Amino acid sequence: MTTAFDLDAYFERICWKGDTLPSLETLDGLMRAHMRHIPFENLDVQLGRPVRLDLDSLQQKLVRSRRGGYCFEHMTLFAAAIEALGFQPARHSARVLLMSPRQQSPRTHMFLTVAVAGETYVLDPGFGGPAPMFPVPLVDCGTSGPAGTTHWMYRKDNDWILRHRLGSEPADAWVSTLEHELAVDFEVANHFTATHPGSPFVNNLFLSLFKPDGRVSVMNRYVTVRQADQTRSTLLTDRAALRTLLAEQFDLDLPEVDGLSVPMISEWNGTET
Repeated sequence: MTTAFDLDAYFERICWKGDTLPSLETLDGLMRAHMRHIPFENLDVQLGRPVRLDLDSLQQKLVRSRRGGYCFEHMTLFAAAIEALGFQPARHSARVLLMSPRQQSPRTHMFLTVAVAGETYVLDPGFGGPAPMFPVPLVDCGTSGPAGTTHWMYRKDNDWILRHRLGSEPADAWVSTLEHELAVDFEVANHFTATHPGSPFVNNLFLSLFKPDGRVSVMNRYVTVRQADQTRSTLLTDRAALRTLLAEQFDLDLPEVDGLSVPMISEWNGTET
């Protein structure tokens, strides 16, 4: 059975009142709106809750309950939204290279490609803080990339690599062979990501949300707020501070975080609130 996608509810969730024609401009606008209103977060993993990828569960969590999620949730929802507008996205997996080399990184990231007006673009609004806020042309732009852009694609042998320039030097974000994946492939990867004791998402707290003038990111107790050319870093003192941050920066009210236990935060593995 195919779950109906409530496009109006999704548009309300991301505050979208723009065009709905299947154009590059629509894709660009939808990506920005999605990333500014639906947080990247793995709170359910830290709370011991299952992460479900069926469309009904995703609409309930990310749309109606106004929560966030990680890549499999974001990309499955976003794919359904643009399919409802007439796009035909392909689903792919990638090996994330931010903290591990290719040989040590499993295929635990999901992204899309879509053809528009004869050109193919990479869509990745579910990559968290390092995500591109625009459709990235699937064109080999070399290791240095075009001047003035933050993200671009680079081809090496049979691999496509998303490169980004978010720091002082260009770096690899992820690598993919661009194979077309099936829903069952993402179910397997999602199970590893949400439950395996070696998964970064099991051991760490991750949150990120783009703002009109920057973005706010959380890794465990470390909070980074980027606004224009300024960056502020703070440390969450306790779980009460986390709950306040969720409300103020992510528009999330989750009383359950008062008892949150994060393996990489030793101070939060007891009963302190």
